[in-house]
Amino acid sequence: MLNFIYYPVSGIMWVWHWLFDAVLPSSPGWDGLAWGLSVVFLVFTLRAILYKPFVKQIQTTKKMQEIQPQMQAVRKKYAKDKVKMTEEMQKLQREHGFNPLLGCLPMLLQVPVFIGLFHVLRSFNRTATGVGQLGMTPEQTRLHPNYFFSVDQVQNFLDARFFGVPLSSFITEPVNEWKAFMAHPTDAIDFTRANIAMVVIPIMIIASFATYMNARASAKRMTAEALENPQTRFMTMLSQYVFPLGILVTGPFFPVAILLYWVSNNVWTYGQQHIVFGRIEREESAAREAKQEKLKANAPKPGARPDRTKRESAAESAEPPSTSSLVKDSDGASDKLTASGESAAQSRKPQPGGGNKNRRKGQRKGGRH
Repeated sequence: MLNFIYYPVSGIMWVWHWLFDAVLPSSPGWDGLAWGLSVVFLVFTLRAILYKPFVKQIQTTKKMQEIQPQMQAVRKKYAKDKVKMTEEMQKLQREHGFNPLLGCLPMLLQVPVFIGLFHVLRSFNRTATGVGQLGMTPEQTRLHPNYFFSVDQVQNFLDARFFGVPLSSFITEPVNEWKAFMAHPTDAIDFTRANIAMVVIPIMIIASFATYMNARASAKRMTAEALENPQTRFMTMLSQYVFPLGILVTGPFFPVAILLYWVSNNVWTYGQQHIVFGRIEREESAAREAKQEKLKANAPKPGARPDRTKRESAAESAEPPSTSSLVKDSDGASDKLTASGESAAQSRKPQPGGGNKNRRKGQRKGGRH
């Protein structure tokens, strides 16, 4: 049903195994290393493909931190109107080009790869019974191909040992499934559950610690405003404490190769975060320096007088043109404007004694009454 996932995963793993198998010596111990490296480089290949979505995720996270104060203001303003709050939040996100899906895309794309790898690894040994299992005999499973892997490669995987244990073995695996890891069903099993635990537990601890360190590094880069968001605090708590603890709890149920997947994925994430965040910080620092240099270039030098010419020219360009400047195109028009202005001014001037005469006339009229 999920062959569109299983075949690509097994195909990438097949390519890397072919390469390492050609380089490393042929023996159960070296074969186990070749298979382990094929799983590690399967992870690296996937993460290299997802590099650009990861950068988009970082940019989306930074945008979320930048608009966090505005989002808080929207929450307070529309605390009693959830519908209006949702509309305003979506509007704010669109205005700033914020897409929440981009922040989860790299993680979502890794989920089917994890499921595909888990299924491919379990399909090397098909003796298990239960949901989705075929319940084959050890002889049948050793003669059954596994997607891109031929029968010979299936047998080579089952015979390979990684620090003395099969790569698809796990601590809680039933003993009756171990027979498939032997070349002949009558052969004595060459490992114990304690051997599996001695390999699995250190890898579990490393994977859990690496998960915690990645989450801690991400939390340190968050602003105080972002951490005030309850959802952000909840996700930070999950990634820092719940996820690492989950690896320790579920580790005994997963094959050795899946734990290698977790360790490799976290190592890549830690290095990639360092590179991407470092590049973003350098770009922001360069932008700040360029802005400061521009301000310095425009500022007056120490001891120099301000350039009033620029100010006066700027002020003149801002002032509207005067009436006289509009009529200076011809001498006749200028003279008419001057003459009309003078006549208007003279008509507004009070006549000598005119005001006193009017005042005396008003007094005489008042006295007659």
